[in-house]
Amino acid sequence: MKAMRLLRFGGPEELRLEDVTPPVPGAGDVLIQVHAAGLNYSELPLRAGRLPGAPPPPFVPGFEAAGVVREVGQEVTHLKPGARVVAMLPGQGTFAELAVAPAALVTPIPDALPFEKAVALLSQAPAALAGLRVAGQLKKGEAVFIPAAAGGVGSFMVQLAKALGAGRVIAGASTEEKRALARRLGADVVLDYTRPDWPERVREATDGRGADVVFERDGGDALGQSLRALAPQGRLVVFGVDSMFGTSLRAEQVTQLLFQNQRFVGFSFPALPPEVQAEVLREVFERVMAGTLEVVVERTFGLHELPEAHRALEQRKTSGKVVILPGEAAHGGT
Repeated sequence: MKAMRLLRFGGPEELRLEDVTPPVPGAGDVLIQVHAAGLNYSELPLRAGRLPGAPPPPFVPGFEAAGVVREVGQEVTHLKPGARVVAMLPGQGTFAELAVAPAALVTPIPDALPFEKAVALLSQAPAALAGLRVAGQLKKGEAVFIPAAAGGVGSFMVQLAKALGAGRVIAGASTEEKRALARRLGADVVLDYTRPDWPERVREATDGRGADVVFERDGGDALGQSLRALAPQGRLVVFGVDSMFGTSLRAEQVTQLLFQNQRFVGFSFPALPPEVQAEVLREVFERVMAGTLEVVVERTFGLHELPEAHRALEQRKTSGKVVILPGEAAHGGT
């Protein structure tokens, strides 16, 4: 079968399309013909060798898949060949024509849900919902600031914040095209997140108070900017792999947290209890099938174009979910 392997840690050029031996499912596993695989921002530092816990290369990256069950292990009774499913792999291996996943991590999907949209619901949509509800504890009428609001997580978060009753959804995006998308998805205020004065724009949009919930995903100096945009008693939610690098709190920032009764919250959706993850995922699917949550897939890439997809994501040239289609030609789409 065809698979994209990471030969060594480094740049996108280290990803190579090769013929490899198909994986064999174990007793409790499912073999899936992959129709769509999701590319996530966390896979950029993984490719570069900066992500803790990365397997030693060479390996087939990717951990999100949507497709059709080809074969099941002898202990699997709730899934049959031909079933349309999505799956999260505990390791890697979805940037290939075939992938193996533990049956417990495989979920059937409705026939009406396209594979490229289904794969977008595995991690980014649930992370958006749980980020708002569990980590941010967003209440009706509150203001929330969402960075990268046209991205995979952000595009869901804008919509879900409105659905949860946020009083003001403030969206940050780097280009006018992305800001237009955030407006279309329901943002009340959009601003240029690349400008150093964006925290002041957040305060202007909240009558000088700041946002009750601020999401921070970039790490480094952006943490201090996010604190400037945070209201008294607000929650600063740190998420995403970039937040791990070059991030520290200065004494005056800790003082602000203390004397304004603000909270500093770390958030990782995979670290939530499995039953919470399952409930959030069910709700996300229900919202999509009811037509109240839009899945934004701006562009898809063929398997051979995975290096190009990495470059596009790295350069912040994408909106919504980035999807890889093994065995298919790439095309544009929304």
